[in-house]
Amino acid sequence: QVQLVETGGGLVQAGGSLRLSCAASGSIASIAAMGWYRQAPGKQRELIAAVSSGGSTNYADSVKGRFTISRDNTKNTVYLQMNSLKPEDTAVYVCNANGVRRVSDYYLRNYWGQGTQVTVSS
Repeated sequence: QVQLVETGGGLVQAGGSLRLSCAASGSIASIAAMGWYRQAPGKQRELIAAVSSGGSTNYADSVKGRFTISRDNTKNTVYLQMNSLKPEDTAVYVCNANGVRRVSDYYLRNYWGQGTQVTVSS
């Protein structure tokens, strides 16, 4: 089985920074894309950043220029550096691994982490 474990959430003042990490473990052969979603109370889950296995990135307009996504393929880990945080960034941040191929077969699967809370105070 593949598991995603996020770390790095917490409480920060507006203008501050946080770095989230998400490590995928299990018998993984490859991961096509990894990304971060967030869900604020009463709102739909939204994709905010994603990175391909080749390093191509894309961002939601709301975080462009403030957040940076990166990944270490050797560790099956994705990071999200969040700078200039705003109160509206407050949400549960959830890691996603898409197109995961396990060592044991050739199926591509999608996995989610459990989420980590980020709270930005004004």
